[in-house]
Amino acid sequence: MEQRFVGTSGLRVSALGLGTMTWGKETDADTAKDLLRSFVDAGGTTLDTAVSYVEGRSEAILGELLGDVVPRSDVVLVSKAGVSHRNGKRMVDTSRRAMLASLDASLARLGTDHLDLWLAHIWDENVPLEETLSALDLAVSTGRVRYAGVSNYSGWQLARAATLSDTALVANQVEYSLLARGAEREILPAAEHVGTGVMCWAPLGRGVLTGKYRGQIPTDSRGASETMGSYVEPYLSGRPSRITEALMTAAQGLGRTPLDVALAWVLDQHLVAGAVVGPRTSEQLKEILASSLEPLPEQIGTVLDEVSC
Repeated sequence: MEQRFVGTSGLRVSALGLGTMTWGKETDADTAKDLLRSFVDAGGTTLDTAVSYVEGRSEAILGELLGDVVPRSDVVLVSKAGVSHRNGKRMVDTSRRAMLASLDASLARLGTDHLDLWLAHIWDENVPLEETLSALDLAVSTGRVRYAGVSNYSGWQLARAATLSDTALVANQVEYSLLARGAEREILPAAEHVGTGVMCWAPLGRGVLTGKYRGQIPTDSRGASETMGSYVEPYLSGRPSRITEALMTAAQGLGRTPLDVALAWVLDQHLVAGAVVGPRTSEQLKEILASSLEPLPEQIGTVLDEVSC
């Protein structure tokens, strides 16, 4: 699998990152082990998690597998802090105290003394930005984190953070796909200006760009889930449906899967270092890893750009 530099930094990540948001809930420990083994066997190195994923259970499962399935030194370990879930309630706190306490807890669960990349998971209007950035700086200066960045920051938020931060912010992890191109308005220009790379979450349009939701909602899909249905629903009709149909036509003409074409499109985009995929099952990951990820013909890329803009 291709390895790419993140922004202007020396950090390299695999083109695809393995997301672990469902580990400990929809994906059990045995399946997680199979996913991790298949991913690293295919050349993947980037493992993405967060303290908020299943109240830390995602990190704990990953920590149990590191050293068993793959040596810690062979992977790029990414985690995030600033958002937590307790008893079904979502809380945002990027204060210095909360961020550093979260980092220590993440390291303990993951069974490691450092993260390769640590991200402030979300912008927090209740905490001074300088305070959040001071936590990132301390984490890097003490060796607990190799590189720092942010997640879900808008263009102006990223530019402001990069200007104030004593530590280079190498990445902004944001939603980006054929169905979600809002990052192109401000986030990508800001990232280019400050030398920050972009790591995409939901590059498959929350699963819709695989084509599995055409005409129905599979009973075993996130779209049919009581907890995740609202996450998928915005992409099931109207403009997203037209984009998905165009993608299906392009894929058929190229003799490739819609999933392959959707991932290839996002990886073709300027500043994109990698795309985080979140397969829940071994079958889903197998289809992802079977993708060629070859750059799209210019004409096809242009058509998809026009249809989805």
